Amino acid sequence: MTDRDILLAACRQAGVDASHAELIRASENALFRLPGHIVARVTRPGQLAAATKEVRVARWLRSADLPVVEAVPDIDQPQVVEGRAVTFWRELQEHTAGTLPQLAMLLRRLHRVPLPDFELPPLQPFVRQRERIAEATAIRDEDRAWLLDHLASLEVRYADLPPGQPCCAVHGDAWTGNVAVTSTGPVLLDLERFAVGPPEWDLTSTAVRYTTDGTCTAQEWAAYCDAYGSDVTTWAGYSILRDARELRRTTFALQMAPTRADIAAQASYRLACIQGLRGPRPWGWTAVP
Repeated sequence: MTDRDILLAACRQAGVDASHAELIRASENALFRLPGHIVARVTRPGQLAAATKEVRVARWLRSADLPVVEAVPDIDQPQVVEGRAVTFWRELQEHTAGTLPQLAMLLRRLHRVPLPDFELPPLQPFVRQRERIAEATAIRDEDRAWLLDHLASLEVRYADLPPGQPCCAVHGDAWTGNVAVTSTGPVLLDLERFAVGPPEWDLTSTAVRYTTDGTCTAQEWAAYCDAYGSDVTTWAGYSILRDARELRRTTFALQMAPTRADIAAQASYRLACIQGLRGPRPWGWTAVP
């Protein structure tokens, strides 16, 4: 069944009007705009647990007065068709992208919300890393062996993470692209990676753009830290989470490398950087779509 077939079947099951469904985007998930300012998300196979969690997280955080994207109420969701989950969301009004201080303020509020009465999974900072390394086609065998050794070392270091802030609910993919600013203020988006873990993981997502990429200026970083209330780069465990983030971003680039020559060049550069072959940070990494 196509994405549209899945959508139409799910809408029939849920009693949702799917007339004139308009495809917004087709990537890992397919997004459709429906009548009544509803957006439906059709997941890839095997994502029922993640979709269920995302709906529960959205409803929990809204009950805690945290501004997040709204799962449509009064619909039994997710709907499941042919092993694929379909969820329904209120379409955001006209909005702009969030700023670093707005992201930091949302994270500060999130990290203070007591854990919900349902179970969130533990943070898995190394999920799919072995698979990505194994599937990378554009690297030498010795580089693959180095990456696997580096991953194993990071897993040991992460297991002995120094004390920091208390573990809490973390977003998992906290960057400004997941903040939308409407007329009523900033709203947190993309809740599918929510977990329980060190809040520093969320903060490191932006910190590496300062310490690794060099795309975040010192002034922008200071504003981010002021809005959150602390500077994660001064924490004793920062280098562990930084290295974990850098590995994830390197293996993602390696995964995408066969699609475009510029991504392949960036993947090779990132690999050389984390291997210590390109001098000290910042390395000037560029974005990989």
